[in-house]
Amino acid sequence: MRVTVRAAGAADAGTVWQRYVRTAAWPSWSPQIRAVEAEDELRAGMRGQVVPVLGPRVDFVVDAVDPEALTWRWRVRVGPVRMSLWHAVRPRTPSGATTELVIDGSAPVVLAYTPLARLALRRLVRP
Repeated sequence: MRVTVRAAGAADAGTVWQRYVRTAAWPSWSPQIRAVEAEDELRAGMRGQVVPVLGPRVDFVVDAVDPEALTWRWRVRVGPVRMSLWHAVRPRTPSGATTELVIDGSAPVVLAYTPLARLALRRLVRP
């Protein structure tokens, strides 16, 4: 199943992109994440773990990062459960930014994750 989630806010696109790029910042806008065990900055091929507030650690690998297009893609896995996530940041006229997330995975997992993703994206684009 594939679901797209979007959010718009007053934070500029550069700020939003830096919140993605700096893995230590993820818990500041994603309430389901307690910590990230990975390199400091996103890069293609990077591997790590997300430490959630509840539940088991989530293994991930970053497939692509395009700083010019402000997009990145990663795959996450917990045991047999897998998802692919694609992120984009776009400047918004006259100010602020929008962010878009495409979630691919099994229907029950995608449906359970979508409300958390929506909340995180709203926080991501706040000033």
